[in-house]
Amino acid sequence: MIPERTTRTIHIRDLPLGGAADIVVQSMAATPTREIDATVRQVKLLEEAGADLVRIAVDSSADVSALAEVRAQTKALLSVDLQENYRLATEVAPFVDKLRYNPGHLHHHEPNKSTRDKVAFLVDVAKEHSLALRIGVNAGSVAPEFLERYGKDGTDAIVQSALHHCEIVDELGFVDYVVSIKDSDPRLVIAANQAFAAVRPDVPLHLGVTEAGMPPDGVIKTRIAFEQLISRGIGDTLRVSLTVPFDDKGMEIEVGRQILADIQAGRFRSVPPNFFDGLNIIACPSCSRVENSRFIELAQEVKRETAYADKHDLTIAVMGCRVNGPGETDDADLGLWCGPAKVTLKRGEETVGMYSYDEILPKLRAELDALIKNSALSS
Repeated sequence: MIPERTTRTIHIRDLPLGGAADIVVQSMAATPTREIDATVRQVKLLEEAGADLVRIAVDSSADVSALAEVRAQTKALLSVDLQENYRLATEVAPFVDKLRYNPGHLHHHEPNKSTRDKVAFLVDVAKEHSLALRIGVNAGSVAPEFLERYGKDGTDAIVQSALHHCEIVDELGFVDYVVSIKDSDPRLVIAANQAFAAVRPDVPLHLGVTEAGMPPDGVIKTRIAFEQLISRGIGDTLRVSLTVPFDDKGMEIEVGRQILADIQAGRFRSVPPNFFDGLNIIACPSCSRVENSRFIELAQEVKRETAYADKHDLTIAVMGCRVNGPGETDDADLGLWCGPAKVTLKRGEETVGMYSYDEILPKLRAELDALIKNSALSS
């Protein structure tokens, strides 16, 4: 059974979220927003799979123009991801139903302006256009001030960042907002959302395991978090984030609804033995920020080509864009973040080099072999 939730009910247009409302299942278009026909197909594909809400990323005025065309061709509820340019809120507001901003990205622009002033700008836009708002905190892109104060380890920095932004929005007199606190490790997702809900049980929560990766592991990671949280009355909306081909994005909706049905019926899956031991491959979901569709194929190739290292406790991160790639590979032993033509290979926070998509796999294997060798020598 899914217990009653204590959060307040907010609205995204005529869609209630939180409280006694049904848990909202959503996903994100995987195509570049400027590719209008492909993006419209994505929105319709997700709608047909049962999505209540579809998120689209906007990073430029060209994306805004494309978004207007997408809006003209669908009646779906649309959320917009502002990425790093919060000022675009004014331009996109007439075409969407919800704004999402990442607190960790606000410091990049207009550094002399306070965070509160930037949030006030977003709240004013939301009020003027009757939009809902999502405060989306990601473990891989936490604002520097919170990392300095609370450290990178554990969940304190992401939880405190979320609580701080709730205080700002509350002071500005805005209530139609939801919070998401995400990590690629489902255990940290559970801990962070429980900690937040203990302090702010009134605020609706969006659940997700970011960079869950490819099925079946990505589904298992997501299920672990959702089962533990939703069965405790935590979670009002969710997204399953999987690295799958564009035409398979409906799988995210189908998996999300199946997990909800299983929790409601009391069907809980046991975690495979030693699931968290050995090689861990994290990969961000295929989304509209991906700058080269070969990213999806590359992620699958990385999984195949590194299978020989499955007994080693190492993490490889494969990221699809410049927005999340640089920061969200820092904590991995080896990281790849994929640009339009080149893939940046990292060892922890250190950049090893930039290589073409055809060159990257041998370079990755060489780095992986070196890590394994060094580990054996030091043990």
